[in-house]
Amino acid sequence: MRKLLLASAVSAAFSLPMAGFSQSASAADAAPPYTLTGNFGLYSQYIFRGLTQTNRDPAAQGGFDFTHESGLYAGTWLSNISWLTDSPAATGYKSSSLEWDLYAGYRGTFGKSDFGYDVGLLQYYYPGSHDTTLFPGTVKADTLELYGLVSWKWLSAKYSYSMGNKTFGVANSRGTSYIDISANYPLTEKLSVQAHYGKQKFEGNNAGVSNDSVATYDDYKLGLSYTLPKDFTVGGYYTTTSMTALQKAFYTNASDNRNVGKDTFTVFVQKTF
Repeated sequence: MRKLLLASAVSAAFSLPMAGFSQSASAADAAPPYTLTGNFGLYSQYIFRGLTQTNRDPAAQGGFDFTHESGLYAGTWLSNISWLTDSPAATGYKSSSLEWDLYAGYRGTFGKSDFGYDVGLLQYYYPGSHDTTLFPGTVKADTLELYGLVSWKWLSAKYSYSMGNKTFGVANSRGTSYIDISANYPLTEKLSVQAHYGKQKFEGNNAGVSNDSVATYDDYKLGLSYTLPKDFTVGGYYTTTSMTALQKAFYTNASDNRNVGKDTFTVFVQKTF
């Protein structure tokens, strides 16, 4: 197909006036109104909001993003997980090894300033076998969040709001929110430092017990990333959480009595294309 197009272009060049050829070349050189990019990474573990999703085991992650020049965008992203089957009595899952995210939104800048904004919807989907007969009282972990972000150069603040009533498997939790304040500061042309503070705030209650007292926590992150040739990036980051004794018990795997919010270090290599 590529050779056929080239032959047609050469033929057209000899049959049309030079002005027409110039216009055709300009049109061919014009950038499309959208971009399609992809990413793939290998991580020593998958950390989400300060919690290991793979019980300290490695994770393979990747996705695709479509962005239109108008500011509209949509994308998808996937990663292996284990947290739903690490504590089946608490989550109700007999099998589930994948997180599949689908999102869409609109982003732009305020005039010609360095201030930006981003609003959208994000669906977290966890395919697998969930059994309420074997594990009564549990609910599926699928979660839909509405989010809004404002940024300035290397600083950003994001607010996510749960639209459903079973946020990440916690029943009666509509209105649960997450605050993400992050910085990605370039130390050199290739080396950057990342810092993050987050607060996962659960709403609602179950059997008279407040979800806030059981599941709310703060998380922190500090890391470095280095850009390599051919769009590769390597890096590492330290993460930790702040929890009460009750919250630590809630976020402890039944399979090995491990607190998934314990301080830990993660390394990764990622490729964009």
